[in-house]
Amino acid sequence: MDDTAPRCEDRGKGDEHADRYRTRLLSTETWDDFAELVEENNGVWGGCWCMGFHPEGLDQETRGANRANKQELVRKGAVHQILVYDGGECVGWCQFGGPAEIARIKNQKTYESGRVDLPDWRIGCIFTGSGHRRAGVARAAVAGALAAIEDAGGGTVEAYPEQEAERAPQRGAYFHTGPESLFEEFGFTRDRRIAKWRWVMRTTVGRRPGTAPGSRTA
Repeated sequence: MDDTAPRCEDRGKGDEHADRYRTRLLSTETWDDFAELVEENNGVWGGCWCMGFHPEGLDQETRGANRANKQELVRKGAVHQILVYDGGECVGWCQFGGPAEIARIKNQKTYESGRVDLPDWRIGCIFTGSGHRRAGVARAAVAGALAAIEDAGGGTVEAYPEQEAERAPQRGAYFHTGPESLFEEFGFTRDRRIAKWRWVMRTTVGRRPGTAPGSRTA
């Protein structure tokens, strides 16, 4: 299986870091790279292992359970996640998937109360490892995810970022669903507000020649 994700340099604004990174899909072949990044960052938020958006959710008892659950999903091929590499080191990711895969989102009750239809795809967690932030990793991760979605047939894509404008600086805060400004770079627009500082944002990704239309994963 070719697990190399398209780099998609033409999406979003360019920056001086664009040629620095390559991307690959999270798979059994890249699991060790992903695991090393998570372990170097305290399990990510104390042991999440990027399970919070999956239907299973977080195991609150042990960090090891979250690790095992994530690895089992990867083994089953039930995870869509772009890993970003700086040289040979995995430095970040962008999680994506259909609504059944990215089943838990922030402010879900409010989201459901105003929902008209489901998207084809959702973007969940975006993470950049300590020591690599503010260097374009998140941008490369989102670009890779959108390219993979395009390769899979495209469709409507939702993200759930936090608003930065008109807000006091968030010292020490880390927006694990990304800042609104990042998604604006990729053509996402506001659909509706689901919390004081959180928005549903949407864009439509086209279909690449030779791919089947409407290949929603869930």
